[in-house]
Amino acid sequence: MRRSFFCIDAHTCGNPVRLVAGGGPLLPHIPIAERRELFMREHDWIRRALMFEPRGHDIMSGAIIYPAYREDCDFAVIFIEVSGCLPMCGAGTIGLVTAALEEGLVTPRVRGKLSIETPAGRVDIEYDKPGAFVESVRMFNVASYLHAADVGVDLPGLGRLVVDIAYGGNFYAVVEPQQNWQGLDGMPASDIVELSRRLRDALAPNCDPIHPEDDRIRGVHHAIWCDGPSGDGDGRGAVFYGDKAIDRSPGGTGTSARMAQLHGKGRLKVGETFRQESLIGTVFKGRVEVETNIGPFKGIKPSIDAWAQIIGHNTIFVDDRDPLAHGFQIR
Repeated sequence: MRRSFFCIDAHTCGNPVRLVAGGGPLLPHIPIAERRELFMREHDWIRRALMFEPRGHDIMSGAIIYPAYREDCDFAVIFIEVSGCLPMCGAGTIGLVTAALEEGLVTPRVRGKLSIETPAGRVDIEYDKPGAFVESVRMFNVASYLHAADVGVDLPGLGRLVVDIAYGGNFYAVVEPQQNWQGLDGMPASDIVELSRRLRDALAPNCDPIHPEDDRIRGVHHAIWCDGPSGDGDGRGAVFYGDKAIDRSPGGTGTSARMAQLHGKGRLKVGETFRQESLIGTVFKGRVEVETNIGPFKGIKPSIDAWAQIIGHNTIFVDDRDPLAHGFQIR
């Protein structure tokens, strides 16, 4: 059997986003967090086929939109990534909003605004679309917080590191320059990938954060290596996810986690902005909107302002005759 998927390919400040506009599986009308669980159990082959090689690659992000279950949302989304079905993806959200609006897939109830039901919670959007094209998207992300500060971990080949664990839609190990890691300058992406794998493995036995309001969201699967700016920003970050992916954008959930970490340590106040640079020099404009509580934790509601660009339409075939129909990864 040959199955076909119509996709709108875009990028958010350099990071690819593939919006699956046709061919996604029909799912029951239940909360999107429950639909995500069902998708992972019964339809994960679609994620692997569209995100992995030969149809995708190591940094591919994707999304499938569905009718919202919540009455206060315009639509719902399941994020499909090389690393799995994430609860939230900031760059993916900005890319899918741009593609969906420009291609007429969604009609906002209120011009200039959208509300999206994500597995991590409701995400509000403000966008600027003066004509046919979306110029910018501001994403008001889910509540973010500093989960644990100054966590010591021994990293093979590097030594002792002290990291913070922060949540911005996904849990991150936040690394800042210190004695055994001097920063991003002169550090190739391959080294960031290798160190991130070691860091994730070293944290796993003793660090398993669980979201206080949703125990389906747990574990440190991402890392963000932070440094001072190299250009037009307040800071720089390299976001690691999946098996060997470095986000080409500054990272939406990563920038949110970084702002939550800075706020939790008293270094970023409500109303202040934080311009986060990526490794390729693109910038997300973050802002701390308000303080909030996440279970027993004090945190923030962050927003991210960025842009995305549609780069093409893509009809993808997944044919059972193909030995690589469900994709592959080289480790």
